[in-house]
Amino acid sequence: MKKAVFQLETLTCPSCIKKIETMLNKTEGVQFAKVLFNTSKVKMEFDEAQINANQLKDKIQNLGYEVLLAKVS
Repeated sequence: MKKAVFQLETLTCPSCIKKIETMLNKTEGVQFAKVLFNTSKVKMEFDEAQINANQLKDKIQNLGYEVLLAKVS
């Protein structure tokens, strides 16, 4: 399992959190995803054999949120 932390543009409402978390947690290969509202970060664990960090970044951006930087380990 890989771990990633994505820094997003500022989140403005709880519905933003729900939208991102729901999409990521339904994505094949994502084991866990949690949005931290206060820091505008997304923490997740994923199976790199099924999906990679760039694909996850694209999915978030397709929802209309800018991913500013990512840390993958």
